[in-house]
Amino acid sequence: MTKSNRSQSRSAARLAAVQALYQHEMEGTEPPRLLHEFHHHRLGATIEEVEYAEAEVDFFDDVVKGAIARRDEIDTLIGTHLAAGWSLDRLDRPMRQILRAGTYELLARADIPVAAVISEYVDVAHAFYDKRETSFVNGLLDAVAKQARP
Repeated sequence: MTKSNRSQSRSAARLAAVQALYQHEMEGTEPPRLLHEFHHHRLGATIEEVEYAEAEVDFFDDVVKGAIARRDEIDTLIGTHLAAGWSLDRLDRPMRQILRAGTYELLARADIPVAAVISEYVDVAHAFYDKRETSFVNGLLDAVAKQARP
C-alpha cells in the first residue's frame, strides 16, 4: 500500500470511526456487532449512491474499540479543556465523537504525529460543520495533545 493510499485509507477509517461511535452512542450497539456491521455493510460500500472509500480496517477497529473502552478517561481529558460552564453533554453528538476519536489517537497512537491527528480530525469535522466548529476541534485537540504528549 502506497503512502497516499494508506493516508486515504486511514482518513476513511477515521470518518467511519466517528460514524460508528455516533451509532454506538445513539443506539448502544455493542462493539462486536458495531464492527461487524461496518466491516460488512459500510466500509468500502456504496450506500444511497455514495461510495465509501476503502478504510484501513485494523485502524478503524482500534479507534472504535479504544475510544469506547477508554471513554471515561477521554471524556475527562476533553472536559478539562472546555470553557468554564461547558460540559461534554452540551456539545452535539457528532462533535463529541470527533473529539473522542481524536483524543483516543492522541493518547494511544504515539506512532501517529500530533499534527497528523489534529489535521485529520479537522478534516473529519469539515464533513459535518463550518469553519467555527472546525477551529474548535483544532484548538481542543491541540490542548489535549499538549497534555497527552508533553
